[in-house]
Amino acid sequence: MHRVAAVLMMIATSPGALAYTAAELAAKNVDAKGGLDRVNAIQSLRLSGKVLVRGGTVELRYSEFVKRPHFIRYEAQLQGLTHVEAYDGAQAWQIDPFQGRKDPERLSADDAKGLSEDAADFAGVLVGYEAKGYKLDYLGTEDIDGTEAHKVRATRPNGDISYVYLDPDHFLEVRVVERRIEHGVPNETITDYADYEKVEGVYLPFARESWQKGSRERRKVQFDKAEANPAGGDGLFEFPAPHGTTAPAK
Repeated sequence: MHRVAAVLMMIATSPGALAYTAAELAAKNVDAKGGLDRVNAIQSLRLSGKVLVRGGTVELRYSEFVKRPHFIRYEAQLQGLTHVEAYDGAQAWQIDPFQGRKDPERLSADDAKGLSEDAADFAGVLVGYEAKGYKLDYLGTEDIDGTEAHKVRATRPNGDISYVYLDPDHFLEVRVVERRIEHGVPNETITDYADYEKVEGVYLPFARESWQKGSRERRKVQFDKAEANPAGGDGLFEFPAPHGTTAPAK
């Protein structure tokens, strides 16, 4: 009996025995960020800083601009050249001068998938998951760099999956693993989050490190400025008008 009692005590006090549901963890995550009202008050967000690639030997100025419900634009600048990726809710496009392409080019639906999901999830995968049609499952805890993080699987209507790892004390994301099918091939991206700071009452990560599964190349983003609800029309996200023409006013 004493052995049984000891085993039961160990189970009861183990990190994975807290018996949270996925919905409870999603609610805790929203509360940890600042609450749904404050999160929803941020209708657009511009983040700027730097990105380090090639083992930290190359540094580019970097910015992200996202606007509800489905607009997003990334920019990376180096030596007077600006790489752009954007999505306007229907069409994704890019300008890639680092590959010698200075004119905008449209991206395929598969290439647009990541951009559209990034736009939908800019406040977090778990925020508003029901409205986005995501199905959540709690998968217990998993060690992430020494932290027994809560693991939640979010399955999108298109079958793509995000594994969200939440800090057990603060319930903010420490890692997200994205699994997508792109061009018929499974693609897995791991992103670690850190340096949370308040922006208009909402905690946002100012540091990100991402890499593809199986790759040694890591991409480190460090933001130093955040603007909630900045000025900027929808035209920033739309495919640029050809030279010599004028885009419709927004």
